[in-house]
Amino acid sequence: MSGILFDRIALIGIGLIGSSIARDIKALGLAGEVVISTRSPETLKRAEELALGDRYTTSAAEAVRDADLVIVSVPVGSSGLVAEQIAPNLKPGAILTDVGSTKASVIAQMAPHVPEGVHFIPGHPLAGTEKSGPDAGFEGLFRGRWCIFTPLPETDEAALGRLRNFWIALGSKIDEMDPQHHDKVLAIVSHLPHIIAYNIVGTADDLETVTESEVIKYSASGFRDFTRLAASDPTMWRDVCLHNKDAILEMLARFSEDLAYLQRAIRWGEGDKLFELFSRTRTIRRSIVQAGQDVDAPDFGRHALDPKA
Repeated sequence: MSGILFDRIALIGIGLIGSSIARDIKALGLAGEVVISTRSPETLKRAEELALGDRYTTSAAEAVRDADLVIVSVPVGSSGLVAEQIAPNLKPGAILTDVGSTKASVIAQMAPHVPEGVHFIPGHPLAGTEKSGPDAGFEGLFRGRWCIFTPLPETDEAALGRLRNFWIALGSKIDEMDPQHHDKVLAIVSHLPHIIAYNIVGTADDLETVTESEVIKYSASGFRDFTRLAASDPTMWRDVCLHNKDAILEMLARFSEDLAYLQRAIRWGEGDKLFELFSRTRTIRRSIVQAGQDVDAPDFGRHALDPKA
């Protein structure tokens, strides 16, 4: 699908996700005009050098004026402030959405500022890399990936349909769920793995008996794959931890219990328990590949999927 879906689209935030959306909009001709806004003049200048949009401004309020679709792509902790800034200039009938990986918190922050007549539809594309900034984006990031909507009870079906068509045009598969359920699902499939990765890399950095050169030299034995997650944007992940606290703490508690079980099995030499666990987790990996959410290739196929990886 291609062709103009919205006369004017405003992108608030132009990091990995925002810049990838901008590239797809341009490649597919989905908008008559794209207005880009970000707080940093340097980042805005780089977005202009990359020709990601048609107009550029450091004022989010100015960017959304007369926009038919507004996509907020900022760390989730900044969602409320952005909503407050842009609210006076949102036109009736406009669709306002976001890309944050926590939904209950984003709704609590943004919804009170949304004017009547503006269609607020929280969203979350499950796509990304560990890289950040406008240079990190690329066409096709969302192809074959899920985009989850967490509509509010009063959500207008026609507006939801237009936003659905937009993400489908970007190649996404669409799902809908309750905000709290979304946050619990993402806590286990995304937030907890990142937290564990940050922790493991931090532990390695703190080890006095292993030098940094050895950690780097022998990283291909498994450590390397944790560092990919642990290289993700620290501002974003700080905000995720603070704004999905309850679900993350619940999953951390479950993880700690399972880790204690594994610890006991290793301590007492219970090979059958270890083999059963490792077999079960291997099956999950195969299911992910079969579901088309990864490829069964060396280096997770990252180089094949993203030429900039």
